[in-house]
Amino acid sequence: MQRIKLAHGSGGAATQELVSNVFEKYLLPFLQGFGEDGGIFDVRADRLAVSTDSYVVSPLFFSGGDIGKLSICGSCNDVAMMGARPRFLTLGFILEEGLEIEILQRVLESMAQEIKRNNLKILSADTKVVGKGSVDKIFINSTAIGEVIKPCSINNLADGDAIILSSPIGAHGGVIFCARNEIDLKSDLKSDCRSLFCFLDSLLHSDVRLHTLRDATRGGLAAVLNEWASSVDCDILIQEDAVKIPKEVGGICEILGLEAYSLANEGAFVLSLPKSEAKRALEFLHEAGLSDASIIGEIRPKSGNLARVILENSWGSARFLDNPVGELLPRIC
Repeated sequence: MQRIKLAHGSGGAATQELVSNVFEKYLLPFLQGFGEDGGIFDVRADRLAVSTDSYVVSPLFFSGGDIGKLSICGSCNDVAMMGARPRFLTLGFILEEGLEIEILQRVLESMAQEIKRNNLKILSADTKVVGKGSVDKIFINSTAIGEVIKPCSINNLADGDAIILSSPIGAHGGVIFCARNEIDLKSDLKSDCRSLFCFLDSLLHSDVRLHTLRDATRGGLAAVLNEWASSVDCDILIQEDAVKIPKEVGGICEILGLEAYSLANEGAFVLSLPKSEAKRALEFLHEAGLSDASIIGEIRPKSGNLARVILENSWGSARFLDNPVGELLPRIC
């Protein structure tokens, strides 16, 4: 068995062969309801957070990650941004006829490593096989379920909040741009794809008041900040020098005429909270390993008819940071 066949999606002997020889090898230790169509789970939390997403990134493997790692990190991070600890997963695989089994194994191995790292359990999983050309090799859907520790919501944003950025921006988007054949740029840059709850655990269990968390994925930091400004109907003032952009990302943006603030991230998040709590929050983040976490700005009353995001540099000049328009690059995650 070297490639996926349509028979592997038939539900019969070929399906069982694929499950037994490939999927179970990597995912069996994490299955909550082996041999069942669903899984039963017990939780002690009063509230749960759930997030689902589908992953179609191209290429499947990129510097710093792959579609398997991304599918676990992505959904778990969305749950973590709700102030919850990721605990359970459901997974769905759509495989193209002719997909090399070796590629599937590499993806599953990457997923297994991330699932183990996050101490997760799989409640349910499903595989479908479609004809050649119906999908591009493999698409993955993942749903994460988590126990809420400290609820965070965009509805909590408030005038006067400080804005904290966890880490440098633009790495994932920059890597995918370089990896695309039609662009063919060479770089040592690695995607920032990673699970984020471990960096937030101590902060969420502290008495620091948090308002809003958001991972800056598609649309990057620009999309998050513009959504926040619109939601709270206030301006957001950002100190441009406080936002760290890797040198390689800056070079890619200069060559391609891109805005680093609009590039996708898979391991950076933005946090809003009362200004009086900002320094304490930074201490927790630095102790957790986010040495680049910094206060980058604040929410303030709007100066015009529209709520805007304003970038101010060290020289005192300013410009608007607009919401990204269109799709910079399809299939980024």
